[in-house]
Parts: sequence; structure tokens; C-alpha cells
Amino acid sequence: MRRRDVPNGDEGLVPVVLASQSPRRRDLLTLVGIAHEVRPANIDESYLAGEAPRAHAERLARGKAAAISAPDAVTIGSDTIVVIDGEVLGKPRDETDAARMLSRLSGRSHTVVTAVAASWAGRMLSDVEEVAVTFRSLSAADIAAYIATREPMDKAGAYGIQGFGATIVERVDGDYFAVMGLPLNRLARLLESLGLVYAFGPLRARQRDGTE
Repeated sequence: MRRRDVPNGDEGLVPVVLASQSPRRRDLLTLVGIAHEVRPANIDESYLAGEAPRAHAERLARGKAAAISAPDAVTIGSDTIVVIDGEVLGKPRDETDAARMLSRLSGRSHTVVTAVAASWAGRMLSDVEEVAVTFRSLSAADIAAYIATREPMDKAGAYGIQGFGATIVERVDGDYFAVMGLPLNRLARLLESLGLVYAFGPLRARQRDGTE
């Protein structure tokens, strides 16, 4: 899938800025026809004392959307974390850490928490999607071979469901796209609540009479 840039000269269209460097989020916006510009946000992603995983993900999504200055555009921020037994699994530090994470997820269910925020015309809305994901049992050889692909090394929980990781996932209970990193249905509802029209393509502002 190719990235679409914000079209020039299309009167009435609302530009979109994705505050993320994730190729998967770029691909998903492109998949549903939302033209966009990529401007990654650089924010502190450290946990606050006592912060719950869901609250953490939503705070970061909102922080990313707020960090980009684009007065005339819709800014979209998102954050995804993996949680098992109450522990958040971030991106692995190294191959040993990746192996530890995958061993822990092997043959079990965990929760993927993805928050999304959208900011436009002085308003910001956000929401969170939680999805249960179940892995098949993995042998030490499976884990070593998967790590050798390098796919796990830049992903929360040390796996990517849209790549080789698809073959180790037995079940997804919830929004598959949230596991990829952007809950598209929830995003579309947020955009609608902000007064934007998504008609299966680029965004337009809803007029006061309710039309595009």
C-alpha cells in the first residue's frame, strides 16, 4: 500500500496529519482512503506513578495529537501496548528480552490496548480499544526463528500481527486493526463527533446545516 499525501487544490477537503512514524498506521489510513501527511510526534512515553495501562495509552495518544501544530488539519495520535498478567510489554530491548516476552505470551491470551485521539478546530476526542489475542504454543526453536526475522524488535509485545506474527496468533477477539495499531471504526466515530464527514475517502467538514 502506498502512502497518500494531502491533495492540493481539493476545495472543502480537510487535511490530516498522522502524528506517528508507524508504517502500519500509515498503511491503515491509506487503506480506508484518508489522505494524510506524516509528522511523527516526539513525546516522553514514560509511565506516571500508579498509571493504569489503559490510561497510559490514552494519555500518550492525546499527547501525540497535541504535540503537532497543524491549525487547519485534523491531527491523529495513537498508542498501542500489550498487557499480560497486569504487566505492560513494550518494545523489546534486545533479542533476549524479545525471547522472554514471546515465551510469556506462548500458548496464552493477552490484551492489546490501543488508544486513538483526534484533534481538530480546538477540540480533541479520544477513546480506547481493548482486544484479546491468543497465541499458539511456541517452542524455543519457533521463538528463535521468529526473532531472527527481526520483526519483533520494534513492536510492543515483540510481535506484529500483520507480518510473520500472523502465524503464531490463534485467535483475535475484537478489532483486528486495533492490534495492528489503529482502530479504524473507533477513529471514524471520533472524527464524526468532531464534525467531520468520512464518506469512504478524504475527510470533509460538516456544514452547520448538517451537509458536507
